[in-house]
Amino acid sequence: MPRHATHVPHGVIPAVLLPFDNDFAIDEASFRKHLRDVAAVEGLSAITINAHSTEVASCAFDEQRRVLEIAQDEIGGRLPLINGIWADGSIEAARLARMAAQGAASALLVFPPAPFTLGQSPAMVLTHFRRIADATDLPLIVFQYPLATGQGYPKETLLKLCEEIPSIRAIKDWIANVPHHEWHIRTLQNLPRPVNVLTTHSSWLFSSLVLGCNGLLSGSGSVIADLQAKLFRAVQKNDMAEAKRLNDRIEPTARVFYADPFVDMHNRMKEALVLLGKLPRAVVRPPLVRIERAEIGAIRQALIEAGLLDKSARDAA
Repeated sequence: MPRHATHVPHGVIPAVLLPFDNDFAIDEASFRKHLRDVAAVEGLSAITINAHSTEVASCAFDEQRRVLEIAQDEIGGRLPLINGIWADGSIEAARLARMAAQGAASALLVFPPAPFTLGQSPAMVLTHFRRIADATDLPLIVFQYPLATGQGYPKETLLKLCEEIPSIRAIKDWIANVPHHEWHIRTLQNLPRPVNVLTTHSSWLFSSLVLGCNGLLSGSGSVIADLQAKLFRAVQKNDMAEAKRLNDRIEPTARVFYADPFVDMHNRMKEALVLLGKLPRAVVRPPLVRIERAEIGAIRQALIEAGLLDKSARDAA
């Protein structure tokens, strides 16, 4: 049984990074420290691994299992672990789900299969999720992509999923459309069996939370989990003055982390943790490449503006 068997995904859930050595092997010592650093933040509900932020697309099955093992060893007794399910085929997705259940994950974050970029039907989507749900009774989080990607689920498909797959308990909402996002919140969180909306609109997190999300799941929590937890708490208390103050601190980081090209967001977060002295290096696996020195300087400046790095670091190498 999972250590947090009754976990319903909600609240503040950082998605951690995965450090690598210069030869692209997993840097287990740095990963353990990173997990401890993030998990020490007050006000978290869970931690996500084997997701975009851990460069899951470049990690083999055995590496993903090892990531879960390390996370369980370091923080599994303290916080529920949400394990990503990244697979282009449903059979492999089910295999990953069984692995995560055996590794005592508390919930699964299901990424949309890449073939959906070529087209999808409700039957295809239901088949994919049924395969995963049949493999484990762990709570499922549907990762909702923008519809323009082809991997996002139309409203009718999403409602059918929530109706027919009882283990779906939340969505990670990246719909990138404000009225559609609000529809998710108003509709899914008020179903007979409520489905929580966990926003991942991290570049406009304050605005998103004010709409009434029951949580957030964000890679930038690998750097600013404390600010995110405080922002979520302030919005929950309807303390808009404090929420705006916190948002003013978060905004510089969102501006640099989510700049174009968007794919470099977690690359930039690694650089931020190097600047903060929390990671020894910012190695990413190909095809990702290290960002340029000028952009690292912009990240340094953003950390200063956010009050996370002393001004004396402004001219640091």
